Amino acid sequence: MSSIEFLISLPFTLYIMIVLLRFWLQLTRADFYNPLSQFIVKATHPLVAPLRRVIPSMGRFDTATLVLAWLVAVAKIVVLGFVIGYSLSNYFAVAFTGLILVLKEAIDLVVYVLILRAIMSWISQGRNPMELVLNQLTEPMLAPIRKRMPDLGGLDLSVMVVILILIFLQKLMGDLFGIF
Repeated sequence: MSSIEFLISLPFTLYIMIVLLRFWLQLTRADFYNPLSQFIVKATHPLVAPLRRVIPSMGRFDTATLVLAWLVAVAKIVVLGFVIGYSLSNYFAVAFTGLILVLKEAIDLVVYVLILRAIMSWISQGRNPMELVLNQLTEPMLAPIRKRMPDLGGLDLSVMVVILILIFLQKLMGDLFGIF
């Protein structure tokens, strides 16, 4: 049954991450004309555009994109519930679990982007457009850590510190909500 669950949840999880990446790109004001940014916008625009007509943005926060991520998470829970046989009678629990799922996927996404940035810094020479966007996304959270860490002779451990903090937060959410 876990293989069927994996096949069903994978497209939902990937799309949630793409939608959250769109929100993150807008929040950090990353390069819109970058090929990665263009892919993210084109993959999410058909569902975000109708929601934007109904749900206004609040300042720099694109609430329609966040609502879409939550709706996809709820759809994932409902589809898995029908296939696997979960009880979906408590609508509040399904909605709340969708919110927690979005938070979990957001943490996973940040960890994946940080790992990808670290790997690209080892092999790339700074001319890759994807590396530019990854730097724009992650630098706001790495710079404060980097300022507080002692000089280690060119070794940057800020990525590892942020990843450990994010994993701790995810474990804490698992302890508090018992979902993960």
